Amino acid sequence: MFKKIVFLVLFVLSASSFSQNTISLKGKIIDKNTSIPLESATIYIKSAKDSTLIDYTISDKNGNFAFKTKKIESAVHFKISYIGYIEYSEQIENLKSDKDFGSIRLEENVSSLKEVVIQSEAPPVTIKNDTLEFNAASFKVRPDANVEALLKQLPGVEIDEEGKITVNGKEVNNILVNGKPFFGKDGKIATQNLPADIISKVQVTDTKTKEEELSGQNATSDEKTINLTIQEDKNKGAFGKANVGYGTDERYESSLLFNYFKDTQKISILGSSNNINSIGFSMDEIFDNMGGGRNQSIWINDNGSFGINGMQFGGNTGITQSNMIGINFADEWAKKKINPNGSYYYSNAETNNNSRTNRINLLPTGNTNTLAESTTKSITDGHNISMDFEIKLDSTATIYMSPSFSKSEIKNRNKGFDATFDEAGATLNENTTDNSWESQNNTFRNNIYFYKGLKKKGRGISASLNNENSKNESDLFTKTTTTFFQSGNTDDDRDQFRVDDSKNDSFRAEIGYNEPLRDSLALNFKAVYSYKKSRDTRETFDFDSGLDSYSNFNDLLSNDIISTTSSVTPMVGVSIRKKKIRGNISMGTEIINFNNQADYLSNKTAVNKNYMYPKMNGYVSITLGKSKSIYSYYSYEVNLPTANQILPFQNLGNPLNTFIGNADLKPNENYSIYMNFNNYDYATRSGFYGYAGGDYNVNQIVASTTYDADFKATTTYQNVDMAYNGFVGFNFNKSLKKEKRTFKYGFGVQVGYDYNQGLTNAELFESKGLNINPRVNLTWSIDEMITINPSYRYTYITNDFTNYVIDNTKNFKHSAKLEITSYWPKKVVIGSDFGYNYNSNIADGFQKDFYLWNLSLGYNFFQDKLLAKVKVYDVLNQNVSATRTITPTAITDMENTVLKQYAMFSLTYKLEKFGGKKKEGGIMFMD
Repeated sequence: MFKKIVFLVLFVLSASSFSQNTISLKGKIIDKNTSIPLESATIYIKSAKDSTLIDYTISDKNGNFAFKTKKIESAVHFKISYIGYIEYSEQIENLKSDKDFGSIRLEENVSSLKEVVIQSEAPPVTIKNDTLEFNAASFKVRPDANVEALLKQLPGVEIDEEGKITVNGKEVNNILVNGKPFFGKDGKIATQNLPADIISKVQVTDTKTKEEELSGQNATSDEKTINLTIQEDKNKGAFGKANVGYGTDERYESSLLFNYFKDTQKISILGSSNNINSIGFSMDEIFDNMGGGRNQSIWINDNGSFGINGMQFGGNTGITQSNMIGINFADEWAKKKINPNGSYYYSNAETNNNSRTNRINLLPTGNTNTLAESTTKSITDGHNISMDFEIKLDSTATIYMSPSFSKSEIKNRNKGFDATFDEAGATLNENTTDNSWESQNNTFRNNIYFYKGLKKKGRGISASLNNENSKNESDLFTKTTTTFFQSGNTDDDRDQFRVDDSKNDSFRAEIGYNEPLRDSLALNFKAVYSYKKSRDTRETFDFDSGLDSYSNFNDLLSNDIISTTSSVTPMVGVSIRKKKIRGNISMGTEIINFNNQADYLSNKTAVNKNYMYPKMNGYVSITLGKSKSIYSYYSYEVNLPTANQILPFQNLGNPLNTFIGNADLKPNENYSIYMNFNNYDYATRSGFYGYAGGDYNVNQIVASTTYDADFKATTTYQNVDMAYNGFVGFNFNKSLKKEKRTFKYGFGVQVGYDYNQGLTNAELFESKGLNINPRVNLTWSIDEMITINPSYRYTYITNDFTNYVIDNTKNFKHSAKLEITSYWPKKVVIGSDFGYNYNSNIADGFQKDFYLWNLSLGYNFFQDKLLAKVKVYDVLNQNVSATRTITPTAITDMENTVLKQYAMFSLTYKLEKFGGKKKEGGIMFMD
């Protein structure tokens, strides 16, 4: 109740402060000669004394503008900027009352050519045909702020607690620096570590494949790409930072990021070592590698499964000690005809975890209960090399190549015990395991794409070749003891050495041709050939006590499986590309040859199938205005069963579950549709994003499991008639700003529904699931002083069953967070992250709720190059990892080892050494 009152008081105080001491400015922007209204002109006010931006807005489709701003006693510059027109500027001695500017006529800039404009200064906001550009100097951030802090200042940009960036509701899935990947396309290293004051522009475009980019096609994706460009004067020099910390319970952290930029050449080096579960790389100004309560998450699956993650990082379990080092290189050679980019990573991680599980198995014959405990230690070493080259053969032809190679070695030791009981408490079986496992995996991937533009505009040919080749070798020493108590089955004791070899090769070749029919209409032809081959070999040896070695070959637990799939898919499509509408629809036929073979007990089992299915996909994007658009996507595809699912031989590798394939399985047919509507009004700084979608599956493949009296399972696979899911939701956000105070709020809800069929003990059942997820977040801040960010999420899930042992399951979860960051007094940085999670349906003996509170206190000195910091993780010593997973066949509660309370002292050093003149920067958005 107290938190609700605090939120309400903050809201009322902020709203009332915006309404006091303000005036209204309005007018209309038109062309001087034609009197046509000018949409998306930028209207802004700057202080005449020091050119500080006071406020800004954007004209609407009728050329009108209206906004409120503070009363100003001193002189200001009132300015209007529009691409292709001469800037309008007027000095006003003061702004003490409402003012109507009437119709303001802009004169076309005859010197402009193709949107190249000579102007005295960059306005805070400029909108071109499909580009929104912000001037970085107009959006004030702290001197030590990173790119993420800068992006949060921009209208339409949202960054959630896990660092996911959205622009007007559309997810950003690709982040570049000067047009090149920066340690991969994930981009979090760039946004969380690059300083904001070196950024010139941020360009946001529709994410394109390399094929779409080089051929000039429209993007079929609805996701976004951000390109960060560096200021010209900052593009020559070096910058970076290093951090080292040590704390209680022998906790430690260290990280390094160094960047050298020289015109087109960029070299970056990063490294990290810690034992606080930070398996990636982050140098957050508040918590460094520690992360915080802001990283708590909930996951929800389409079938109604859900879980609470009380860990510090995305779903991993245990406590991890990790080390990594990487280098990234980018440049332009041969007069920009060759653009190389590459990176190398080495990573090492050791994870220790203790887990306990309570699983209720839902059966038509009566529920059973499985209790399990395990201890796991895992050590991973990995190397990853990736490169890409873009070679311009001439003005019309380009070759793009992106080879990559990865190698990993894993050592795993696991000990565990589990027991299953019937409803009366009688023991059905017990199982102990002691496994030692080592594996090596090598993977090589390469994508080659060629595009040649022909004489007629829009006409071109393309060819691509993609391959992925991987090999995995693993050795397993396993000791298991399985005891059966009810049926009289012989106990199963194993002391074995197992060798698994897996090899997968896939190739895909495509050739395409594009023929323009009109300027906005084109025909697309393409033919695709794909080939996949996998071979899985397992050899098992029993321990021979006489020879004291694993020398007795066990043919019952050894097999050899080969699966090949080849397909040919000719397709034809029509694409449209107009100013306000773009789209494509492609149709074709997929001809599939599917061959599978198993060698088991000297018997060969083969299942060969030939299929012919239609293939279709399409999308349409409609622009309703500068800030409004509709997007829709549809696809139909066929998913084949795996070799293990279709080959009818027994797999006895698991003493408690025997797997048998089904040669009569049919492929799964999937129909998918998605649509959204977004509208961000830059004049009022408010945005709305609505979306809906779903999948419909025919001949869905499900596991069919039967149990004997000892709860020993036999699993095969069956097709069920159908399964489907759908979702609908919306998000709304708005920003209010007055002087140094900013108030933002956002809310949204997502509703999902799913229908599934399943089999348990050969009986068909139905499951209907509903989940509702409303959420709200607020941000109140005073520039360079304090930011307060409360948020709340509620999750409700219910599942109804037909012809099943239970009729219904229900669950709800509360997740509340309060993040506070203070930069007062000067040179002091204080961070507080508080999170609360509650799960209504965690089983007895498992904690239903927990609090996670992290604190940080930092002090800048030595000309702000050094930052000393004291951090406390889990102040209340409450952190747990409690998950509940509900599926149609089981309810599983699990707890894992988590990182507990510790304190840490750290020191961060910042390096910045640039050459050249300082220039005004900007931020650019593209749709």
